[in-house]
Amino acid sequence: MISTFINAWKIADIRKKLLFTALIVLIFRIGAAIPVPFTNIIGDTGIIDPNGETFMNYLAMMTGDAFAYGTIFALSITPYINSSIIIQLLSVAIPYLEKLSKEGEEGRKKIATITRYTTIALALLQSTAYFIYLRSQGYIVGPAEGGNFTGFAAVVEGLAVIICLTAGSTFVMWLGEQVNEKGIGNGISIILFAGIVSRIPTIITSLWTYLTMDNTAYYALVPTVVICLLAMIAFIVWMDNAERRIPVQYAKRVVGRKMYGGQSTHIPIKVNMSGVLPVIFASSILSLPPTVEMFLKEDTAKKFEGFFELFKTSHWFYSIIYFVLILFFAYFYASIQYNPVEMANNIRKNSGMIPGLRPGKPTADYIKKILNRITLLGALLLSVVALFPNVITLFTNLIGAPMQLSLGGTSLIIVVGVALETVKQLESQMMMRHYKGFLD
Repeated sequence: MISTFINAWKIADIRKKLLFTALIVLIFRIGAAIPVPFTNIIGDTGIIDPNGETFMNYLAMMTGDAFAYGTIFALSITPYINSSIIIQLLSVAIPYLEKLSKEGEEGRKKIATITRYTTIALALLQSTAYFIYLRSQGYIVGPAEGGNFTGFAAVVEGLAVIICLTAGSTFVMWLGEQVNEKGIGNGISIILFAGIVSRIPTIITSLWTYLTMDNTAYYALVPTVVICLLAMIAFIVWMDNAERRIPVQYAKRVVGRKMYGGQSTHIPIKVNMSGVLPVIFASSILSLPPTVEMFLKEDTAKKFEGFFELFKTSHWFYSIIYFVLILFFAYFYASIQYNPVEMANNIRKNSGMIPGLRPGKPTADYIKKILNRITLLGALLLSVVALFPNVITLFTNLIGAPMQLSLGGTSLIIVVGVALETVKQLESQMMMRHYKGFLD
């Protein structure tokens, strides 16, 4: 990976793209430190409990702690990610969107436009909810302070906060698109990567704090956790590159005076075909009960204390439900992404066949069986990474030396996945510039 960046830096065109991408990341991190007007959030952790399991902890992780301190980039790229997922899922249910997805470049441009407008609508909705929470917790100063929200000045103040947050999220989306056009590409993921990586100093500080405690168990636990994190990174790299290849044989056919086909190839299917989405969906659903508990009155919350206790990461029930949800969403997303019948029809239309199988239904059934097995294996491997922080928490609590890892399985998968994808893009751009054609 390091050698790839060194070789890319030597090429003037790619060097300009790298510098432009670095500038965009710098702008993003500066914006993540500028507070929204009329807010007063102080403290080491902002509005977030670092040991909590609410949806807000997830948003703080995705935004590089900008959400915890009420900055203009507090929502970061999360509205765009949610919008992209929603449009992708609706492309299966709504015929118009499904038609656009099959119209090539023009269709993709229209879907991108719809995604942008949906992003702005979601950002406006999330900004309003975020403002209401800040006002209820006393983080808003001025006419709209606390529960008092009356008068023209209070309305203007509330609109100013909401507009700033919405504009910040829209601007971050624009920054990501600029990286796609003028940078090294994969802009949205690069910004997400920058936000998560910015939490690494906090993680190092936390690990050092554990070492300074009186409990001697941490002298063995901290190095063990670091080694396990490095092993998890290597495991994610292997999982990301693993694939199942379905062999396909194409028959020879004559078109005019030319002969086509006759070659053997394969259909690559990634083991982790759904990426990090099952983990994101599962963690989002499981974080809803603790989030609801935050908004309940103390007397009401005590009545359901046993129920809310089940959804804490330190409870065994949480890990079981987390595992089941990852399996469910992995199969759900695989069913959307791959259609065995359509794949079998495409093979037949191109005069191809899977060796040993007749075209049509037998081929579709074989592909479906392969997809089910690969999806199960990918979900199990994904669960290992996702449940790793929970296992560490349960084990350390059991031996009387509790540890909380602010870098969870979701963060690891995103960071490693984006790094690998960026390296692949750099390698493809270098290969394209060094390719020697027939003119040489």
